[in-house]
Amino acid sequence: MSREPDGLAELLPRWHRLRDADAGGEEPLRALLAVLAEQADRVRDGVEQGYEDWFVETAAPWVLPYIGDLVGHRPLPGYERVLTRGLGGGDPRGLLAEALAPRRDVAATVAHRRRKGTLALLEELADSVAGWPARAVEFSRLVAVHQPVRLYGTGTAAVTARRLERGRLADVREGAELDLAGGPFGTVARSAGVRRTGSARAQGAPSPAGVGLFVWRLRPHRITRAPAYCVDRARSLYTFSILGNDGPLVTRPVPEPSTSHIAAVDNVPAYIGRRQLADRLADHYGPERSFAIWRDGRPEPVPAEDVVVADLSHWRYRPRRGQVAVDPVLGRIAFGARSAPRQGVWVTYHHAFSHDMGGGEYPRDRETSPAAKVYRVGPDRAHRRIMDAYAAWRSDRAASGTGPDGIIEISGGGAFQEQLDFDLEPGDRLELRAAQGARPVIRLLDWYSNRPDALNIRARECDGDGAGGEDAPRFTLDGLLVTGRGLHVSGPMGAVTLRHCTLVPGWSLEPECDPHSPEEPSLVLDRTTACVTVEHSVLGTIEVIGDEVGRDPLEIRLRDSVLDATGRDRAALSAPDCRHAHAVLSAHRATVLGEVHAHAVRIAENSLFTGRLRVARRGIGCVRYCWVAPGSRTPRRHRCLPDPAAGPHDPVVRPLFTSERYGTPGYAQLITGGGGGADPGRAADDGSELGAFHDLYQPQRLDSLRARLAEYAPAGSDAGVVLVT
Repeated sequence: MSREPDGLAELLPRWHRLRDADAGGEEPLRALLAVLAEQADRVRDGVEQGYEDWFVETAAPWVLPYIGDLVGHRPLPGYERVLTRGLGGGDPRGLLAEALAPRRDVAATVAHRRRKGTLALLEELADSVAGWPARAVEFSRLVAVHQPVRLYGTGTAAVTARRLERGRLADVREGAELDLAGGPFGTVARSAGVRRTGSARAQGAPSPAGVGLFVWRLRPHRITRAPAYCVDRARSLYTFSILGNDGPLVTRPVPEPSTSHIAAVDNVPAYIGRRQLADRLADHYGPERSFAIWRDGRPEPVPAEDVVVADLSHWRYRPRRGQVAVDPVLGRIAFGARSAPRQGVWVTYHHAFSHDMGGGEYPRDRETSPAAKVYRVGPDRAHRRIMDAYAAWRSDRAASGTGPDGIIEISGGGAFQEQLDFDLEPGDRLELRAAQGARPVIRLLDWYSNRPDALNIRARECDGDGAGGEDAPRFTLDGLLVTGRGLHVSGPMGAVTLRHCTLVPGWSLEPECDPHSPEEPSLVLDRTTACVTVEHSVLGTIEVIGDEVGRDPLEIRLRDSVLDATGRDRAALSAPDCRHAHAVLSAHRATVLGEVHAHAVRIAENSLFTGRLRVARRGIGCVRYCWVAPGSRTPRRHRCLPDPAAGPHDPVVRPLFTSERYGTPGYAQLITGGGGGADPGRAADDGSELGAFHDLYQPQRLDSLRARLAEYAPAGSDAGVVLVT
């Protein structure tokens, strides 16, 4: 049978179809057979999926724990209810089931038992169980010991050399070893520690029976052929980041040659040190390596012999003529005297971040309407400027040469510095997006002296009440980094969607990642009817200016995003002068760094509100499984932290972040403690962390890794997980 809706109807004799067509034009028999065909397809899909569920490679995520049970794979205790709920679609995306029973770990259970106790297996477990690169270290080789003199003359010369190296203290003449001391690649011995290596609360020091598994949770994100930021034109000083802030460079990981190989610094996304880069420049510099530098539009990068590694703190170091100084710790570049680039500097580099969020070269899921016409912008495209593509779309719309859907797609990772004003008519559907594998930057500069500049989105007033209705225009921003100013939306808009975008909090950054204009909003909703949706994005303050009498409140929806007011005491969502914004907020897995003053909260779940959350209407909405700052005025709460019933003298577990400054590698990364339900890092409805990184399921991954480590670690050893990032 065909999977087409009319497949069954086409099998009927022709005279039945003719009689059905004569029944008033509704064709009831055809409609009935379409419903039956749909149900038959569902049954067929279920049978086919049931066959696929026999194999671990093709099984559905919720089936993996049951397949693992057949081979003795034991999931974390306490999650049986969650896994059983997956049968009913409680975890439709399968993310939690995949975190509790990873496919690779279940498939390799039997093979892992044969290699139990080896360090290479522990590293492979970190990759298959948690998806984190790791390096296993045997601490017994790093414990300082007294060398027995009687063993010096026994054994071969190689054995004697190994004995002398083991447990050796620091040699002040070995600068490279001193830089790596105490880390996962260190070889300098330390005194024995008394704390357990496997402690979940405090990471222990090296012990004679300890085995440490160092893991890197931050992911390397690649930026390709992007313009560098010129800090000082007179002295030719640049930063790798186009925002002008300092940021450390990380290594581009290369695959390990074999399963028995112990990870080296090239196999993990580790920060690049100055001495490490100076000793191994050829291993890190180049177009297909960790970073590269181009100048003056030349096709070939700056030769490696012209690159020198230096400490560019305070920009005191001055390279010689023809040299290019690089500081990988700060992400800075300095050119030699009288050799300044005249036509620009471009860089390729890798930086670290927790998740695929806020725009980048990572793949993004999106749907493109087949009726939409695409206008491509870029150096080798039909249009060189964004506004040229917008003018072409407007011209085609006026000539009825295209439908209401238009897409302006930007290729490459360049910076576009132009004034953007989008005037939309009723029925328009405009999307401004980055091409797959690209991260373009929009820099909004001071173009006008008598009025503020912004990325303006204006909708023309419609006939009637001006509310726009179904024909209200829609605007989508996808995969872009906007700096210098924010977005300004006005008029009867229907919907404004931000996906995988970054509206830099504070407009731009200072060298130390401090916001340049901390009190300025990133998104202004000025007397508009737009329904704003923010997904997988980072943005600054949202300011709502509207008619609180004649208009209904706006809908603002946050999903898997960070709303940053650049300070917990500043307003992240409000009207001017910190009044209540005439808007209804819905937050799903969001991190809000700042206060929220809104008309109402429809739903807030698995989210973090570091500042006070104050609403005007408490009778509607619900806040569930969230951390809400003390002193907030919210609708009814369900299992939120801190507990409203707690007394004033009860301790409050406040959320702690690795960093609250955008531009730093650990931005908005929640520090997960070892506690239970009172820990914001484990207080979501499924036991994961609260906030924008909820779907990473890092607590479950960490617990699963610790359980596998205890199962496969060498016998009698004290094994533990050490978080490097």
